[in-house]
Amino acid sequence: MTELGGQWPQPPDPGPARSLDDLVHVLRALKLWAGDPSYETITRRINARWQAAGRPAEELTRRGTVVDCFKTGRRRINGELVIGVVEALHDEAGYLVHWRQALRVVLAETAAAAQVRVLDRLPDDIAAFVGRHAETATLREHARAAGPVVAVLAGMAGVGKSQLAVHAGHVVTADGRFDTTLFVNLRGFHVDPDQPPAEPAAVLDGFLRLLGMSGHEIPHGLAARSKLFRERIAGRRALIVLDNAAGAEQVTPLLPHGDGTLVLITSRRRLDAINPDVHVDVGLFDAGEAEQLLVRSVPDLAVGADVAAYERVALRCGHLPLALSVVAGQMAARHGWTVTDHADRLDERHRHLRLDGGVELALHLSYQHLPEQRRTLLRRMAAHPGPDLDDHAAAALLGTDRPAAAAQLRQLADEYLVQQPVPGRYVLHDLVRAYAADRALEEDRPADRRDALGRLFDHYLHSAAAAMDALHPAERHRRPQLPPRTGEGPALDAPGAALAWLDAERATLVAVCLHTARDGWPHHAVRLAAILYTYLDNGGHPAEAFAVHSQAQHAARLLGDGVAEATALTNLGVVCWQLGRYPEAIGHLSRALALFQQLGDLRGQARTLGNLGVVHSASGQRELSATYQQQALERFVQLGDRVGEANTLTNLGSVHVRLNRPGPAVDFNGRALAVFRDLGHRGGEATALNNLGDALSMLGRFSEAVGHYDAALVIFRSLGERYGQTCVLNGLGHALAGLGRRDDAIARLREALELAVEIDKPEEQSRARDALARLDPT
Repeated sequence: MTELGGQWPQPPDPGPARSLDDLVHVLRALKLWAGDPSYETITRRINARWQAAGRPAEELTRRGTVVDCFKTGRRRINGELVIGVVEALHDEAGYLVHWRQALRVVLAETAAAAQVRVLDRLPDDIAAFVGRHAETATLREHARAAGPVVAVLAGMAGVGKSQLAVHAGHVVTADGRFDTTLFVNLRGFHVDPDQPPAEPAAVLDGFLRLLGMSGHEIPHGLAARSKLFRERIAGRRALIVLDNAAGAEQVTPLLPHGDGTLVLITSRRRLDAINPDVHVDVGLFDAGEAEQLLVRSVPDLAVGADVAAYERVALRCGHLPLALSVVAGQMAARHGWTVTDHADRLDERHRHLRLDGGVELALHLSYQHLPEQRRTLLRRMAAHPGPDLDDHAAAALLGTDRPAAAAQLRQLADEYLVQQPVPGRYVLHDLVRAYAADRALEEDRPADRRDALGRLFDHYLHSAAAAMDALHPAERHRRPQLPPRTGEGPALDAPGAALAWLDAERATLVAVCLHTARDGWPHHAVRLAAILYTYLDNGGHPAEAFAVHSQAQHAARLLGDGVAEATALTNLGVVCWQLGRYPEAIGHLSRALALFQQLGDLRGQARTLGNLGVVHSASGQRELSATYQQQALERFVQLGDRVGEANTLTNLGSVHVRLNRPGPAVDFNGRALAVFRDLGHRGGEATALNNLGDALSMLGRFSEAVGHYDAALVIFRSLGERYGQTCVLNGLGHALAGLGRRDDAIARLREALELAVEIDKPEEQSRARDALARLDPT
């Protein structure tokens, strides 16, 4: 065997890794392959590369941090540092690509990095925005360029990069040059481990949804999503703001290639690797700009005895916009004080506290003079695991009613301690979050912090259950039973409001699942994952579903709850089936079935058997699929679960169509149709009608088939279910051709093909093309 610094001719492949521990084992093998260099040597190589790339000294790594990359049992991992380690051991470009892809897969499936909120509008501009005239003019000029323009706004934390990007975005949008806006906070430098930097694949998922695609239409891989995004954005005049970027790798897949686009990227790094068209170095305010910000924020405030008071305040704040904004909030809240009074107070506290940083001093002084309830809310917001919150969540953290919590949030926003990027959603700046988290550790009893989080998690659990009951009342019996709610929740009785709430809170709900599973609330994790199953499944959110159900399985094992563990395994099997990972899906489902059988749980057995049937059908084992589905049907009937019965009947009908047995298929789907109509289950009714059309066409009963297809098409269109429409249109084309209505058939098939291409369904594309080739050879 040839030796290349180790035991193997090729470096180990990270591709099969499906967990952080898997990646660590591959990294250890790579270290041995590379000759087993010391951790000091690896650290030195990483830092030499980073220094050559212009990284500042404070961002270089240490030996201990590198050693951590080789430890198993990790819940989180620094992906950028792992790539640095790999590069230090084997810097072949293609091999690094494999590692980056493996990291994306693992992180997308196991970490909160898959959770990110994207917007189709800019956050509101701040009324007190000042200065930055040259920078804004530069960006405005580049916005007029014909080709795609990428601008990087770089500067230190708290210097106002995001505010400048938002302000400039509003300016260029007002010029009327853009018809599409996309905004995302990439969390590149978040200090909260529950909110790591956003994965590019997750951002693209959000962007594509905003551009009109459903979750089931979006491919799973990063490269495929990036390609599709560039195709979708082409031809649009788009403004894209990528706020708080960690590095080039995070933003490169998000960059469009089409003419007429302007991308504004904010970062603490210059990002030279992406070769931006323009760099804007965002520096500190000068004395005049600092005074202007204070005056605009608190107009008509008397200067007092010292004519240089504004200059002294600015100096104590280090001319840093974030610190100046926080102090402006203090100045507005203290009636009767002059600017001189505030300058004296800042000087005095600086001497006594010995706080040199402008932000730290400003935050400390502002915090010390908040009312107790407002201080408490600020501290508790720092522990919130999601990206943002609303007034209902704030009320849960405080243990008060919603109006009182909303008033406290508004006051914190007025004092520049929280931000409101969109109406009703509140976030903490990274530096404010870090300060508030430190205050919580110093001031709060652990029991009080835990009680507050418990109320918060109860709020999300009950609200999610209420939303799912509104959306899917027929499946209420399948979801966990919860104790009575103690606090006030949002009004989620109407399906539209329920779905809007779930969409708005999806990132937070997934973050709550992960946090509760890992940090001491396993019951919450198990219940919330089960409640969210149908929402994540129907909405096409496989990365979120994999993360949620993986953590639910972990939590169930901690509890010793076999039913909950089997349920999580079943849900994981469904996700793997959706991702095309059939052997893995069958493995999860088989383990779940064995557990349900051991526990005598008929409902669990029925559901798992049905899903085993679906996976085996997808993998071509249709006789085995029919056996599993028949076993599932028997159990659902025994239980009196009519939704499960009807779903299984349609599955059996589909299997028999594929087995070329149209007679049984008509029987099964006809029975399913009757149950779905009796239950008022519109989606199930449309599916049964479509399947009946397929079976009737096979029997040559084309007129009946057309009637069923037409009825299914009306329902699918009313539900906005585009994949269902594609299947129906293909079926209609075949049935119409059977009736000799060639022109009508071709029209329907072309419509099916167009829609199948649009939603990226290759099987339906091939079905349409084959039929068209037979009918219209030209």
